Amino acid sequence: MADEEVTTTLETTLELTPTWAVATVCFILILLSIILEHLLNLLGKHFNRKRRKSLLQALDKIKSELMLLGFVSLLLTVSQRPIAKICIPKSVGETFLPCTETSSDAEEETKCAEQGMVSFLSRQGVEELQYLIFVLAFFHILSCVLTFSLGMAKMKRWESWEAETKTLEYQFLNDPRRFQLSHQTSFGKRHLKFWSDHRFLRWPACFFRQFFHSVYKVDYFTLRHGFIMAHFTEGTNFDFQKYIRRALEKDFGVVVGISWWIWIFTVFFLFFNAHVFHNYMWLPFFPLVMLLVVGTKLQGIITMMCLESPHVVRGPLLVKPNDNLFWFGKPKLLLHLIHFILYQNSFQIAFFTWTWYKYGFRSCFHKQNEDIIIRLAMGVVVQILGGYVTLPLYALVTQMGTSMGQAVFTESVAEGLKKWRAKAKKNLAMENTNHLSYATTSLDTSLDTSLDTSLDHSPSFTLAAPSFTLERGGPNPISDSEIVALENEDEEQVNGKGKKR
Repeated sequence: MADEEVTTTLETTLELTPTWAVATVCFILILLSIILEHLLNLLGKHFNRKRRKSLLQALDKIKSELMLLGFVSLLLTVSQRPIAKICIPKSVGETFLPCTETSSDAEEETKCAEQGMVSFLSRQGVEELQYLIFVLAFFHILSCVLTFSLGMAKMKRWESWEAETKTLEYQFLNDPRRFQLSHQTSFGKRHLKFWSDHRFLRWPACFFRQFFHSVYKVDYFTLRHGFIMAHFTEGTNFDFQKYIRRALEKDFGVVVGISWWIWIFTVFFLFFNAHVFHNYMWLPFFPLVMLLVVGTKLQGIITMMCLESPHVVRGPLLVKPNDNLFWFGKPKLLLHLIHFILYQNSFQIAFFTWTWYKYGFRSCFHKQNEDIIIRLAMGVVVQILGGYVTLPLYALVTQMGTSMGQAVFTESVAEGLKKWRAKAKKNLAMENTNHLSYATTSLDTSLDTSLDTSLDHSPSFTLAAPSFTLERGGPNPISDSEIVALENEDEEQVNGKGKKR
């Protein structure tokens, strides 16, 4: 029996493996890697051709995450034998176990057992941990892509809302010469209710409102008008829907990455997977609760902007963007919360998939039917609710901060403005140098003239240095309408190139 076990072990090494088998496996792995790299390069070229720099940066971040995971996998592979040879007391090794029953036949654990101890982490455990890390990264990227795809699909209807703002009917209904009370406006009728002035009634109402038409057309029109009036001149032909889309693409580059603090929470999630914590009773609900809190806060911000508006308005109701409406005065904090929620939800789904693949559907990780139903149901609910409800609401409300984001301009317009700014600074520096040289020459001439005059007439002299003024904007500063025209022209060029190709 012992000889059979040794023979089985030797057959798994390269010494007794046919070279054609090794070459075939290496060829298949290399081919798959080349195909994947080629697909990613094609996707990057597509984003570059469409001038979607934010999505291109997100793709680069995904590549860096894959490289990091490959490095982690390499470290685990190299160090799995030294880790398995670390022995710890048996009493310590039997604490915080994910399952109540344990069994292992690893060689390193047998050596530790001879000393009355157990292995710190067996070689088989290290290999399974590698699978878990890769499954987690895959589901995190998949979850982010699905969530943002659902959000973009819902915001597709906002294009018709944006087009409606250019019609004569919209301009007639929002005549700036008309005076009306705030509660008579469509936005006021939606948000100025009997419960609006009472905090304990307002927050429950905002909680339930996110489930029924989280973003109304009147909310979009009012917040769009407030954004344009705060950052542009009245009547500017600004496409607010395209701006939100660009801002959301930029935020996608943040969410799709795995930051250092996300890795720290991964360690905590693995630790709380112990059987004594009964995490199946509370951990699957954590992403859902956080997502509902974020959605309630976003609805509350819209209501608070309506409450802070003047009682008598001229034209459409005007809301004022303000960072103080957000937690700690930081609108981007909501983005990091959504990042954490999506990651935690993807961790739940990835961990369930990994245990199902490695240990079977009825393993010690989820013996009860309730555990399986809860994990799957919460994962699907958070995915749909986050992508189709919370994300569009976030994309709209977070634009109501005091400052506007860089995505207000397209990539080419932003690059053009940067080049214009650098050229203006260079010209300004050259003009300062020329005037300084002129002032020095005038000073020398004035001194010589004054000295000659003082010898004949008076011992005193006066010097009037030349003065000059510069306008930072130059003789032809760029206006808001010209910037919007550049943006529209850039969009037409991109669409025209896409159609030709």
